[in-house]
Amino acid sequence: MSLRPFAAAVLAAAHLAAAAQQPVEVPSLDRAKGKPLVLPGIWYAPPAGGAAPAMLLLHGCGGPYDSRGRLNERLRSTASRLNAMGVGALVVDSLTPRGEKELCTQRIGSRAVTQTQRRRDALGALQWLAAQPGVDAARLGLIGWSNGASTVLASTNRRQPEVADAAVKASLAIALYPGCEADLRRGYDAVAPLLLLVGETDDWTPAAPCQALAARAGGPAPQIESYAGAYHGFDGSGAVRLRKDVPNGVHPGQGVHVGGDAAARTASAARIDAFVRERWHLAALQ
Repeated sequence: MSLRPFAAAVLAAAHLAAAAQQPVEVPSLDRAKGKPLVLPGIWYAPPAGGAAPAMLLLHGCGGPYDSRGRLNERLRSTASRLNAMGVGALVVDSLTPRGEKELCTQRIGSRAVTQTQRRRDALGALQWLAAQPGVDAARLGLIGWSNGASTVLASTNRRQPEVADAAVKASLAIALYPGCEADLRRGYDAVAPLLLLVGETDDWTPAAPCQALAARAGGPAPQIESYAGAYHGFDGSGAVRLRKDVPNGVHPGQGVHVGGDAAARTASAARIDAFVRERWHLAALQ
């Protein structure tokens, strides 16, 4: 696969105007005190002219911000790459409105923010995107990382009644190193084409359940890419480290490995680029 389109997207992204970034408030389908919960977000509007596709970016268990309080580099760079392809990008914060900063150190099953809540956030955000000027409501997508990737699965599984009945559904979905066990047990019936990207040595959210989910899924057959030697967070740039503060994983109590892998980072970015352009019939960048 040629990496030229992705490289061109990165170069084009460097020239995007900062004015394209707009703070917004996005209603969730979840409720707080009898009213829809409102999520803070950042909207990277697509270039003007015609009806453009748009993507919802779903953060992981660490939330959307870096140590300086900005959107983290992973979200910013992905939004910029999508904008360079002519795609709008929306990031929403599922944690701050619920009084949380992170979920990574909380045990699965007792986390303060659940996948039901995050699914309702995603479904509400899709409705918000569909109503935006210049957005093609027939070309909306989800991309998520880790806990946010599990939200992608939960938000595209027709066996969830809220998904089956949703007025607005995604037309494509991308999940990077999700926890696949819950939807594997439930059974996964995709409402849209799904791309799964997993690390073969991931000891936080292992690859095997996702490979099994891809093999057994109903609906459009998911595509899956597995990267040899790659750990959780392989698309990042930091060195692999052991996080002993994470209680979940393949070996509970022993911590999990997190960190980037240069080959997997490049390959996964190119795969995402190709998947989005193919599914939404976007012209290849020269």
